Amino acid sequence: MAKGVKETINQIEAVLFASGEPFGATRLAELLEIDLETLENMVKTINDGYEEGPFQILKLGDAYQMTTKAPYGEVIKKALEVKRNAPLSQAAMEVLAIVAYNQPVTRSFIEQVRGVDSSSIVVSLTAKGLICEAGRLEIPGRPIAYGTTPAFLRCFGMKDIKALPKLPNREE
Repeated sequence: MAKGVKETINQIEAVLFASGEPFGATRLAELLEIDLETLENMVKTINDGYEEGPFQILKLGDAYQMTTKAPYGEVIKKALEVKRNAPLSQAAMEVLAIVAYNQPVTRSFIEQVRGVDSSSIVVSLTAKGLICEAGRLEIPGRPIAYGTTPAFLRCFGMKDIKALPKLPNREE
């Protein structure tokens, strides 16, 4: 296989892997400066190489997507469930409590209450879908304000935020 062909095949794999979603065939061909027939042949070559492995490239309408083969679905599901159901750290619970009781709040407010940098925890809780951006405050710099999500309510068995336990010595 010519070096240019191998590099183009590597680029196809890299783009489809990084995308994680169906990627338009026309767009991919344009990006790689090849025609659609060449792209189709290269995808076939890639799939021939994957014959023994867990991966495949599927053609979905006018797009391609790198996927795992069906026999690996169950173990992937188990692996992602473990990740999704990982318990929250004490720090994450603190941030959730600050957001839940004071929303909408900025990251700097959270950090002021906790006394430590909390940016990675905010990012993690946002990725888990427990908090979300709830707009921007109308103050200099227009910082992002965060609030809880319906997923937060489901995880903690509440029908609304008013179901939070009352804090002692707190005036409402």
